[in-house]
Amino acid sequence: MSSTPLSTAPSEPASRADTQTLRHADDPRVKCYRSHFADLMEMRAADATVAQYLDRHEGWFRRCAAPMAVTPLGSNGYSLTLGRFGNFGFEVEPTIGLELLPQSQGIYRILTVPAAGGAGSMDNLYDVDFRASLRLDSAEAEVQPTTLVRWELDLSVWIRLPGVITLLPEGLVQSSGEHLLRQIVRQISRRLTWKVQEDFHASHGLDCPPRQRAQF
Repeated sequence: MSSTPLSTAPSEPASRADTQTLRHADDPRVKCYRSHFADLMEMRAADATVAQYLDRHEGWFRRCAAPMAVTPLGSNGYSLTLGRFGNFGFEVEPTIGLELLPQSQGIYRILTVPAAGGAGSMDNLYDVDFRASLRLDSAEAEVQPTTLVRWELDLSVWIRLPGVITLLPEGLVQSSGEHLLRQIVRQISRRLTWKVQEDFHASHGLDCPPRQRAQF
């Protein structure tokens, strides 16, 4: 599984067609924030064992996403409420739909899909494009097999800000929003990474590696 290149550029899901209005809106209040992130998880088991665990996401995803609210969407999707975030006194509590695509040549992809109950007034406030990829790499280890789960995330968020915020300097609004986006991803991704590591090792009776600092 270690020879397949990692890519985070899957084709655009057709189910996202109904959310294009905000991201293409000709409105100075709509701001777009984009970032790229990468990190890894160390799993003390062979890659085939790790792959079998990841394939059964109906178990670990809901356990590890807690305390975020999770609702199943079909056989491979989940509606996930991320929590309340804000900047300049403007707050949103985003809910996004994520689809965990079946493994393809050692690559796992997670894409945004419409969230259940997401239609309505909140569609005019924010839109999220989440594109993640995970790859399993076998690592050399003297005592036991070790697999590194390397993940990358391309994240774009469009937010319709209150008019008063657009009176602030453009550079300040943009840099503050991008900083907030990095904080959100760092907070959620590290917590999810730790919980997935702990859940995997506990479910297989293995010692969990010590927590590591994020690479971003």
